[in-house]
Amino acid sequence: MLMGDAVPATAAPPAGRSKKKLFMILGAVLLLGGGLGGAWYAGLLPAARGHEAEPAEGTAVPPPVFVEIPDIVANLNSAGRRPVYVKLRSRLEVSRAEDAAAVQAAMPRLLDMFNGFLRETRPEELRGSAGMYRLREELIARSNIALRPGAVTDVLFVEIVIQ
Repeated sequence: MLMGDAVPATAAPPAGRSKKKLFMILGAVLLLGGGLGGAWYAGLLPAARGHEAEPAEGTAVPPPVFVEIPDIVANLNSAGRRPVYVKLRSRLEVSRAEDAAAVQAAMPRLLDMFNGFLRETRPEELRGSAGMYRLREELIARSNIALRPGAVTDVLFVEIVIQ
């Protein structure tokens, strides 16, 4: 070898190429993770979301059981001098037929809890769909306290009059 000859060294790839390759791999991982997360959130991966298996075609789902609640008339917590009343007629949907008997047995307690809640409610809290949603959720929660957790699955409003 002569002095002027350069020794061929193993050429390292330019720094720009390795960063580009790293960003491509990172982007693919993020895209795959985002796609799987979106599929999980959309319910396309039911096992990951904890859904129970679909009932077999031969098994019948029991029909819902409804229990009529007596009419409730309560005065609301109004700031004005004029009293504001609410009349509520509703039905409770229970998860099992056995719970219907429990609802009837606990009816005095349920009516007391519902009346207590309604007397502390202001008229503006019952306005609109958000007010009805809040009222429904509160009545479900109070019903499940009086009975057992999960016994009441829904409250159906038949009539609501605020006067």
